Amino acid sequence: MRKLLVYLKDYKKETILGPLFKLLEASFELLVPLVIAAMIDKGIASGDRGYVLKMCLLLVLLCFIGCISAVTAQFFAAKAAAGFAKKAKRALFDNIQKLSYSDMDKLGTSAMITRMTSDMNQVQQGVNMTIRLLLRSPFVVFGAMAMAFTIDIRQALIFVVTIALLSFVVVFITAWSIPRYEKIQKGLDTLLRLTRENHTGVRVIRAFGLETSEKDRFNENNDRLMGLQKFVGSVTALMNPVTYAILNLSVVVLIYKGAIFVNNGELTQGQLVALYNYMFQILVELIKLANLILTMTKAIASGNRVQELMEYTSSMEDGKITEFANSKEHVVFENVSMRYVSNAEDSIENISFVANRGERIGIIGGTGSGKSTLINLIPRFYDVSKGRVLIDGLDVKEYKLEALRERIGIVPQKAVLFHGTIRDNMKWGKKDATDEEIYEALKIAQAEEIVKGKNGALDFMVAQGGKNFSGGQKQRLTIARALVRKPEILILDDSASALDYLTDRNLRAAISGMKNAPTTFIVSQRTAAVSDCDKIIVLDNGQVAGMGKHEELLDGCELYKEIYDSQYKKEGEA
Repeated sequence: MRKLLVYLKDYKKETILGPLFKLLEASFELLVPLVIAAMIDKGIASGDRGYVLKMCLLLVLLCFIGCISAVTAQFFAAKAAAGFAKKAKRALFDNIQKLSYSDMDKLGTSAMITRMTSDMNQVQQGVNMTIRLLLRSPFVVFGAMAMAFTIDIRQALIFVVTIALLSFVVVFITAWSIPRYEKIQKGLDTLLRLTRENHTGVRVIRAFGLETSEKDRFNENNDRLMGLQKFVGSVTALMNPVTYAILNLSVVVLIYKGAIFVNNGELTQGQLVALYNYMFQILVELIKLANLILTMTKAIASGNRVQELMEYTSSMEDGKITEFANSKEHVVFENVSMRYVSNAEDSIENISFVANRGERIGIIGGTGSGKSTLINLIPRFYDVSKGRVLIDGLDVKEYKLEALRERIGIVPQKAVLFHGTIRDNMKWGKKDATDEEIYEALKIAQAEEIVKGKNGALDFMVAQGGKNFSGGQKQRLTIARALVRKPEILILDDSASALDYLTDRNLRAAISGMKNAPTTFIVSQRTAAVSDCDKIIVLDNGQVAGMGKHEELLDGCELYKEIYDSQYKKEGEA
């Protein structure tokens, strides 16, 4: 948590002035009991109305100045906390963007979202409350005790015992609750993961009629989290009643002994009222301090989680080379094996092939054969476990990631569009793309008529997730987005599955007809999509079952022939 406070360095003025104005407010507040004591002993006791009026005006003045000081302090505290949260969130988001796919798989999306939202909000609130109250409450508590000593030392000893008992209660409950609040935040991670899974897969859940079981699973985790929250809350909630009990007992002792001293003439009525007011100030401030400590406890627990993610360094070390050679052997796999972090076996094993510049490489195989794993190694989303992936003669690990990925156009399996205009989405491929470049890419992707048919064309607003487009339209638009940057390597990861055969064929023909056509990797379940490729790689359970052209594989690769026959051979044909 402490390392996060570096993001407050640009708000030094606010973090200093905020507490100072709070201390100024507290100083005026500590003068109020003395003014009331003087009013009672000198004004009311002697019937001097003028003196009473003068003291009332002084109280109004103290109240007005204290109010101005409090508002100013809260303004500075809010400004510092909001600025701190902005910078911390930016740093956290930047670090998340640097993490590799393996790191994200290990951490989990739900945990990252919870830390960016719920945890950061807790930390922001903690910073705000700390600036406002961390100095003020102890200042008033110990200031009231000091003022009590100026009035009567014997009565002031009651304050000392009271504050010692209250400090013990606060420290004990705080130390107990911090680790348990961390468990609560981890429970929120699990709950968020279940919520995301259910919202994303709601159609599948309903299709299989599993609504009841999913509700039960959610309710089980929700009840477990609620039970932990109730248990921790019930213990931390003891802070207020225990502090009230201690303070009220102290007030009883104070008034009882004070009455004896007043009766004996050792203490004036005004002084007793002042002591009571100081005790009441301690009561109010300790309640505030108790709530502040609870807030700080949650903030510390959340801050530790945020700091943990912020300090998480990517397992993928960035390279340094930004210049690329224009070699004939564009992409080379040399005995490549790859294993995911949580897997006991390799997902792909001992794969070797050469893709020359401008060639089209088809990758086909059954579900789970390692097709997506293989192409994810080219832009270095994952690192190989064994072997090497070379681009233009150098290992991809030697290239700077940003420079490497700028040369690669990727169209993932799931077509994703973002809220904004079509033009905004297309410029993800190239920030300074002109309308002419965008329409050229749309034409190649067979999406030009889609855009021109929309009201506003490129200015048509895309709904979140592209929900106002069909599956095939989204796929063509995402292909166009990748083509806008005119990549040297184009990866189509089963990205034409929603297209009809004619559109798919026209798309492939348009890509191959591009000027300086990219080296294209086409991942597909259809033999028709890869039949005209220069080289086809057939994968089976992570290994190469066959490699060559369409005709060669029909004759020499049993698996490829089975896939082809399943898609083209008529029923009953020998």
